[in-house]
Amino acid sequence: MRVARAYALDDVRVEEAPVPELSAGDIGVRISVCGVCSSDTLGWYVKRKLPAVLGHEPVGVVETVTPEMEVDLEVGDRVFFHHHVPCMNCRACQRGFYTSCRRFRETALDPGGFAEFARVPAEIVRLDVLKLPDEISDEAGVFIEPLACSLRAFGKLALDPGESMWVLGAGPMGLLNIRLARHFGAQPIIASDPVAVRRDYAQRTGADLALDPSAADFGDKLAEATDGWGPENVIVGPGSAAAIESTLAHVAPGATVLVFTPTSPEASVDYRPHDLYFKEVTITHSYSAGPTDTREALELLAGGAIEVEDLVTDRFGLEGVGEALQLVKHYGESLRSVIYPGGLGVKVKAI
Repeated sequence: MRVARAYALDDVRVEEAPVPELSAGDIGVRISVCGVCSSDTLGWYVKRKLPAVLGHEPVGVVETVTPEMEVDLEVGDRVFFHHHVPCMNCRACQRGFYTSCRRFRETALDPGGFAEFARVPAEIVRLDVLKLPDEISDEAGVFIEPLACSLRAFGKLALDPGESMWVLGAGPMGLLNIRLARHFGAQPIIASDPVAVRRDYAQRTGADLALDPSAADFGDKLAEATDGWGPENVIVGPGSAAAIESTLAHVAPGATVLVFTPTSPEASVDYRPHDLYFKEVTITHSYSAGPTDTREALELLAGGAIEVEDLVTDRFGLEGVGEALQLVKHYGESLRSVIYPGGLGVKVKAI
C-alpha cells in the first residue's frame, strides 16, 4: 500500500509499505478520507513521533474482519474509527477522565490515517468503531473526532443558555466551537481571530460578533458586547501562554476559561492568583475525546444539528499531505484540509 510518511513537517514522502497484518479481534480498513488536524503541525508535539504516518480523523470501509471480533461489523461497512481508546476500568476512567488513562495514550492506529489501509486494533474495534449512517457523508464523518473533542470541552464549561461565550481562534476548530455554542444556547457569542477572512466567516456562520485581538479597541468592544461584565465562558484555541494571559485580563466574575490546545512544555503562564481569587475565575483544560463523546458527535451530525461540510476548503491525495500540513501551519483562507488516500488532487475553496 501507499502511505504519506512525515520525517519533518516540511518533509513528507509518499512511500510503499506493507499492508498491516491483523491479529485476533482487529479489522482492516481501506481509508476513504482523513482530516488534517492542527495538532499534526505542532512541531514540539509531532517531533517525538517522527518519522510517522500522521492523521487521526479517518473514515473508511471495512475490508477485512477476524473471527474473534467482539462487535457486529461486516466487510463493506462504512465506519469512523478513533485513534485512541481508554481501558474503561482504571481510576481515571471510573471518574470520566478517559483521556488520562494509560491505555488511551498507548493505543494507536497502524500506521495512521494518511495511508491507503489501516489496521484497527481489537481494543479500538471493541470500544470506538462506529458505523456511519447513510445521511452522513465521508467528509462529514471526518468531523466526528474533532466535534467529539469540542463536546468534551463544552461538558467542562457547563454552559447555561443565555450565558456569554468567547471563542479565541476562528479556524476549523474555533468554528466548530462557535456552532456548538449556538447549539447550547450561548448569548452573545464572540469570536476573535487576527485573520480578517476568518472573522468574517465566523460572523456569517454563528458568531454574533467577531473581533480583531490586535485592535486598539478590542477590550472596549469585548466589554461592550457583554454589558461591561466580560465573557462568562471562554475557549482558548491558540496553544500559547500569551493567549491565555490575554483571556484572563478580560473575563467576567465567575467565568470559566477552558484551555483547548496544549502549550509547549517550556511555556508558562504569568497571572496574579489574587485577581482570579477575588473574581472567582476557574481555569480548566480539555484534552481529546473518549468513546461517549464520539457517539454524541455522531448523533449531532446524523441529526443535522451541526453543519460541518462547509468547513472543508482543501482536498488532496497522499501527494498533497505536505502541502496540507503547511496550509494548517500558515493559516489564512484555508480551513479544514482532507486527504483522499486513493487519490483526488483537487482543491476546492469554500470561503
